[in-house]
Amino acid sequence: MAATIDVILLTRDDCKFCDDAKSLLERLGTEFHLQVSTLDLASPEGQKVATDGGLLFPPGLVIQGQPFSYGRQSERRLRREFERLSGAATV
Repeated sequence: MAATIDVILLTRDDCKFCDDAKSLLERLGTEFHLQVSTLDLASPEGQKVATDGGLLFPPGLVIQGQPFSYGRQSERRLRREFERLSGAATV
Protein backbone atom coordinates (compact mmCIF):
# COMPACT_ATOMS: atom_id res chain seq x y z
CA MET A 1 0.00 0.00 0.00
CA ALA A 2 1.22 3.49 -0.84
CA ALA A 3 2.47 5.72 1.93
CA THR A 4 0.15 8.42 3.20
CA ILE A 5 0.94 11.95 2.04
CA ASP A 6 0.14 14.54 4.71
CA VAL A 7 -1.33 17.78 3.38
CA ILE A 8 -2.30 20.89 5.32
CA LEU A 9 -4.60 23.27 3.47
CA LEU A 10 -4.58 26.83 4.83
CA THR A 11 -7.90 28.47 4.06
CA ARG A 12 -9.98 31.56 4.73
CA ASP A 13 -13.76 32.04 4.65
CA ASP A 14 -15.24 33.24 1.36
CA CYS A 15 -12.14 32.26 -0.63
CA LYS A 16 -12.94 30.93 -4.12
CA PHE A 17 -9.41 29.60 -4.67
CA CYS A 18 -9.65 27.80 -1.28
CA ASP A 19 -12.84 26.06 -2.46
CA ASP A 20 -11.12 25.15 -5.72
CA ALA A 21 -8.12 23.75 -3.82
CA LYS A 22 -10.41 21.62 -1.60
CA SER A 23 -12.10 20.18 -4.69
CA LEU A 24 -8.77 19.52 -6.37
CA LEU A 25 -7.41 17.70 -3.30
CA GLU A 26 -10.60 15.63 -3.05
CA ARG A 27 -10.21 14.64 -6.71
CA LEU A 28 -6.51 13.81 -6.35
CA GLY A 29 -7.32 11.90 -3.17
CA THR A 30 -8.99 9.27 -5.35
CA GLU A 31 -5.61 8.60 -6.98
CA PHE A 32 -3.18 9.19 -4.11
CA HIS A 33 -3.35 8.26 -0.43
CA LEU A 34 -3.76 11.77 1.02
CA GLN A 35 -4.39 12.78 4.62
CA VAL A 36 -5.72 16.32 4.24
CA SER A 37 -6.31 18.63 7.19
CA THR A 38 -7.68 22.14 6.89
CA LEU A 39 -6.42 25.05 8.96
CA ASP A 40 -8.03 28.49 9.10
CA LEU A 41 -5.58 31.31 8.37
CA ALA A 42 -7.40 33.46 10.94
CA SER A 43 -6.43 31.06 13.75
CA PRO A 44 -3.17 31.57 15.68
CA GLU A 45 -1.92 28.16 14.49
CA GLY A 46 -2.82 29.00 10.88
CA GLN A 47 -1.02 32.34 11.09
CA LYS A 48 2.09 30.63 12.50
CA VAL A 49 2.16 27.96 9.78
CA ALA A 50 1.67 30.61 7.06
CA THR A 51 4.32 32.95 8.48
CA ASP A 52 6.87 30.17 9.10
CA GLY A 53 6.34 28.79 5.59
CA GLY A 54 6.23 32.08 3.71
CA LEU A 55 2.72 31.31 2.50
CA LEU A 56 1.61 34.86 1.73
CA PHE A 57 -2.10 34.36 1.02
CA PRO A 58 -4.68 31.57 0.81
CA PRO A 59 -4.97 28.89 -0.11
CA GLY A 60 -1.66 27.69 1.22
CA LEU A 61 -0.40 24.13 0.99
CA VAL A 62 2.04 22.37 3.26
CA ILE A 63 2.95 18.89 2.04
CA GLN A 64 4.81 16.46 4.28
CA GLY A 65 5.61 19.34 6.64
CA GLN A 66 7.16 21.49 3.91
CA PRO A 67 5.63 24.68 2.46
CA PHE A 68 4.59 23.91 -1.11
CA SER A 69 2.61 26.78 -2.61
CA TYR A 70 0.01 29.46 -2.08
CA GLY A 71 -2.66 31.09 -4.18
CA ARG A 72 -4.33 29.34 -7.09
CA GLN A 73 -3.16 25.73 -7.16
CA SER A 74 -1.84 23.94 -10.25
CA GLU A 75 -3.22 20.42 -10.68
CA ARG A 76 -0.24 19.46 -12.84
CA ARG A 77 2.27 20.64 -10.24
CA LEU A 78 0.40 18.95 -7.38
CA ARG A 79 0.09 15.70 -9.33
CA ARG A 80 3.85 15.69 -10.04
CA GLU A 81 4.61 16.24 -6.36
CA PHE A 82 2.23 13.50 -5.22
CA GLU A 83 3.69 11.11 -7.81
CA ARG A 84 7.19 11.93 -6.59
CA LEU A 85 6.22 11.39 -2.96
CA SER A 86 4.31 8.19 -3.62
CA GLY A 87 7.19 6.82 -5.69
CA ALA A 88 4.86 5.71 -8.45
CA ALA A 89 3.94 7.54 -11.61
CA THR A 90 0.31 7.10 -12.58
CA VAL A 91 -0.78 6.48 -16.14
